[in-house]
Amino acid sequence: METFIKCDEEVSNIELVNKVKNNLLSDEEIFDLAELFKVFGDSTRMKIINALMKQDLCVCDIALITNSTPSAISHQLRVLKQAKLVKYRKEGKSVIYSLDDEHVKEIFEKGREHIEEI
Repeated sequence: METFIKCDEEVSNIELVNKVKNNLLSDEEIFDLAELFKVFGDSTRMKIINALMKQDLCVCDIALITNSTPSAISHQLRVLKQAKLVKYRKEGKSVIYSLDDEHVKEIFEKGREHIEEI
């Protein structure tokens, strides 16, 4: 026999609720996921990711592409590095940035697909 509890005008199935609750991410995982999506919540960072999807670039090139300053881009790249969304390598005196892995591109593309459906 199913157990139901009344909440306002809705009827809940406690077994179903418990099943879902037991399969949720932990609070720590939810916090980390929310923090990741916060990083995606800045248009300059989205421009940087979009540019790096096309080509590995240095700070000055990213600044020119995004109509920003190298200082502003360096700050945003620091945020993206901390979130493990971009990485860098040294080529002589230059520092070249690229996407950290294919997941970054996939997240960006899924978001783009979603807004195109709206």
